[in-house]
Amino acid sequence: MKLFKRILILFIIIIGTIVYLNYPKLNIISGYAAKSMASSIFVAQRSATSVTQQDNNVPLIKLATTEIDEKTESATASVYGLMKRKAIYRDGLGTVLINDDYNENDFTLKPNRIFSSDTIPYPYGQASPKDTVFPEINEEQLSKSIATAFSNPEIQKTRTVLILYKGHLIAEKYAEGFTKDTPVLGWSMTKSLLATCYGVLEHQGKLEMSWPAPITAWKHDERKDITLNHLLRMQSGLAWEEDYTKISDVTKMLFLDSDMTQAQKDKKSIAIPTEIWNYSSGTSNLLSGILRQQFRSHQAYLDFPYIALIDKIGMNSMVLEADIAGNYVGSSYSWASTRDWARFGQLYLERGNWNGEQIFSPSWVDYVTEPTLHSDGTYGAHFWLNANGKYPDVPRDLFSCNGYQGQYVFVIPSKSLVVVRTGLAENPVFDVNAFLSEVVKIVP
Repeated sequence: MKLFKRILILFIIIIGTIVYLNYPKLNIISGYAAKSMASSIFVAQRSATSVTQQDNNVPLIKLATTEIDEKTESATASVYGLMKRKAIYRDGLGTVLINDDYNENDFTLKPNRIFSSDTIPYPYGQASPKDTVFPEINEEQLSKSIATAFSNPEIQKTRTVLILYKGHLIAEKYAEGFTKDTPVLGWSMTKSLLATCYGVLEHQGKLEMSWPAPITAWKHDERKDITLNHLLRMQSGLAWEEDYTKISDVTKMLFLDSDMTQAQKDKKSIAIPTEIWNYSSGTSNLLSGILRQQFRSHQAYLDFPYIALIDKIGMNSMVLEADIAGNYVGSSYSWASTRDWARFGQLYLERGNWNGEQIFSPSWVDYVTEPTLHSDGTYGAHFWLNANGKYPDVPRDLFSCNGYQGQYVFVIPSKSLVVVRTGLAENPVFDVNAFLSEVVKIVP
């Protein structure tokens, strides 16, 4: 009997320790599940069943149970009834995880949009794409390249693929449940969009990348030497842990913080600028906060990305999501259809020129594609690069917007190609080199 009691006590201690160590993680798990469900339903107009079976059917997240309230446009998730988290939809701002202090009347602004409805063929306008035949395109190879992306759906989990050549749509394919109009979460592709806002402001003569970051708290310590360029290149030397497998700087920021622009701002310096390269979503959200400082009002900040960039090139489906405080989550949360993501890539292929209007300087493309020190040629300024041949069978001039779970906008200037691929598996599970090596073969 004594032995049984000892075993029981030991068992209780073990279970208690497991619960104690993992209980805080439930907050992140519930938060992820609620946010994913709410955005997928109220932004992307998808079904709860598809989100449960696909997006949220991943380790740990699938432990959460999520309930939808169509009336309040919200989703609530918990893990076995514990750590309930709620995400609500806000018109124009997407969905946001709320906390106990949330008051819907604290922030009521939303961006003003100008949705274009011209008769210019896609991708430069809203009309249907031209049915153009390029004699140099190898049609058999084109079909093969698309098939490569969808050849093993259970493993590759590709959702959409689209290819533009010389500004013309030459191929697109969508998995079941997705169409040309379905908004897709870009995750960290949002970083490239945020950086482009800086390129627009630079082109307008309103700031320079060499300027010190305008952070008052940094003016009297070693962080005073950090510039906008250092932040855009992820070489500020600030501490940051980008680990999505545990409670880390990035998961706390995305799923717990009301104001996501603060997390990186409060970090100490661990190296002088340019001494190390450290990928940080906190840095991108800090840049979103610095972007806010460039405008006299919060409304002007909310309007700027749309007026100066997104709506200007006809990305009508795009939604930038904001945190509770109304700051764009420039690290992670933007939604757009595959066709609209391709417009963004085409803007870069055209070196900032859109239907004759220069959105940002052509030199901006050279800037964002210049390899950053210590990144092994894989990173520029909030864009990913192939400068050192990470993808060995693809031209070295390729640069891209990359997002979690394999969201990609690839720009290949030497081939006049823009390639978009979205899904739920990233490199190497989805073999980017194998896919793109087939794509580039379509052009002599």
